[in-house]
Amino acid sequence: MRMMSIASGSSGNCIYVGDDNTHLLIDTGISKKRIEEGLNTIGLTLSDMSGILVTHEHSDHIGGLGVVLRKHHIPVYGTNGTIEEAAKTKYLDKVDMSLLNGVYADEDYEIGSLKIHPFSISHDAAEPCGYRISNVDGSKAVAIATDMGHYNDYIVDNLKDLDAVLLEANHDIKMLQVGSYPYYLKQRILSNHGHLCNEMSGRLLDEILSDRLKKIYLGHLSKENNYPELAYASVRAEINLSDSPYKADDFDIEVAWRDRVMECIAV
Repeated sequence: MRMMSIASGSSGNCIYVGDDNTHLLIDTGISKKRIEEGLNTIGLTLSDMSGILVTHEHSDHIGGLGVVLRKHHIPVYGTNGTIEEAAKTKYLDKVDMSLLNGVYADEDYEIGSLKIHPFSISHDAAEPCGYRISNVDGSKAVAIATDMGHYNDYIVDNLKDLDAVLLEANHDIKMLQVGSYPYYLKQRILSNHGHLCNEMSGRLLDEILSDRLKKIYLGHLSKENNYPELAYASVRAEINLSDSPYKADDFDIEVAWRDRVMECIAV
């Protein structure tokens, strides 16, 4: 199984996950051109995609979806709430609505050779979810979990026993508090329906670390309220200061850039 971040950040998100037989995109919040360029780095095109999984209907996750669908008739999957709200947006204007497939959180489905497990997350969207993707026998598994205001045992359980994960480290609390955002927006981001700060990301990671976990991406960083170096250092500090038997140096941790295609990893 392979995983690659094409873009991850508050200004747009698109992740590739696939194997030799099935190729998926998780979110299309950037331009069709950038998605194609990212896929081309691993010898793929949009025509090779077996499906698009949507986490929720915000523009940084579906902004490029309509353009992609009007050119390439790729099936789209999201929770029923997400599909209903996305269909109302300008981004899906003049799209063949038969391509949109509503699914339920915690109910597995298969696309080609891959098994998809959507799980509920806490965010100010209609019915947002994260995704755990595995091969059918479950021997390899990766997950994408961003746009979470908080986490609980349910989230932890869905993120255990992974080979790779892209996890949100959206903001530094102090940068957000003293920054230029209006008060209501700061409160939204800090709420239980907002985004994970660096420290919370590190604490969540600490609960899912295992000998199996080969790659950790820190994703969905805020352009205004975080720095890649700060997110990286803060998450590592949380791991190193915890009671876990693991240390940050035991893992390959990397920040997923908003404007740069990351190297494709194989697990």
